[in-house]
Amino acid sequence: MLRPSGALLRRARQRWELQPPALRRRARIDQLGGLRGAVWGRALRCASTEAAAARPPTAIMMLNLGGPGSQEEVEPFLRRLFSDKEIIELPSPEWFQRDYFGPLLAKRRTPSIQAQYSELPFGGGSPIKYYTEEQGKAMCRHLDRMSPESAPHKFYVSFRYASPLTSDALEAMARDGVERAVVFTQYMQFSCATTGSSLNEVWRQLRELDMLDRFEWSVIDRWPTHPGLVESFAASIQQGLEMFEEAERDDVVLLFSAHSLPMAVVDRGDPYPQEVGATVGRVMEELGLCNSYRLVWQSKVGPAKWLGMQTDEALEVRRLLPCPAP
Repeated sequence: MLRPSGALLRRARQRWELQPPALRRRARIDQLGGLRGAVWGRALRCASTEAAAARPPTAIMMLNLGGPGSQEEVEPFLRRLFSDKEIIELPSPEWFQRDYFGPLLAKRRTPSIQAQYSELPFGGGSPIKYYTEEQGKAMCRHLDRMSPESAPHKFYVSFRYASPLTSDALEAMARDGVERAVVFTQYMQFSCATTGSSLNEVWRQLRELDMLDRFEWSVIDRWPTHPGLVESFAASIQQGLEMFEEAERDDVVLLFSAHSLPMAVVDRGDPYPQEVGATVGRVMEELGLCNSYRLVWQSKVGPAKWLGMQTDEALEVRRLLPCPAP
């Protein structure tokens, strides 16, 4: 740390003594006021922090589909997924899908899905829990700064088909004494098969756990054109375009690939296709419509008709930049 020399201090002292007495008194008062203001501000911040620590946390319940954390969790994950009538609707009683169809299809698909997960560098499972937790930590730090009156904020991961399940999140919230909770879907676009299914599961578990009146709720059920989302996708795509030679860059086709949905669900009026299209449209506007683009669909299951065209049918273009589901 730099310190002033003795000569410099003596000159400053001499200039100070030459000032009129009234001015010197005023300076001392100002210094004392500044010191009192700093102490008072610090005391207020400490009091605010102590008050926040004394309050129960505001819960942020992060809804998502989830994914198996290990090879052993693949079959239970698939069984829950294929047993959900809000994703796969069969012309059969619910008990048949839950007790027979779901378990049978999960058993048949498990080996191939395990093989796919084993190729990922995450111990044979999905990284979605890790990344959801990292996002939750950053989100709560930001919320504590932005909204101290509702602090502290605490996130609770709530997966539909993998651990931690919805019931796990609700029980943890009750243990923490939560009174106020925000359901925050991690699905950007609303669909009855994703956010709708997860919200229905929250209601079912609240009823089964006898917690219907336990929490005061707010719900964020979609955010397909949020500026932060649009800017993030646009920045990522711009980085991808810069990987091409400048002479070829304008000829690159942007391939937006989103998770498909059965047409039976779409025909009931599900807003998902329109909201995915809205996201893509806003991203392209942010990019200044710099390139040609296509919106295609992936992950079709079974023989029923799903949204198309499928991603693998659109790969004939020579210069292509895949843009995973916006």
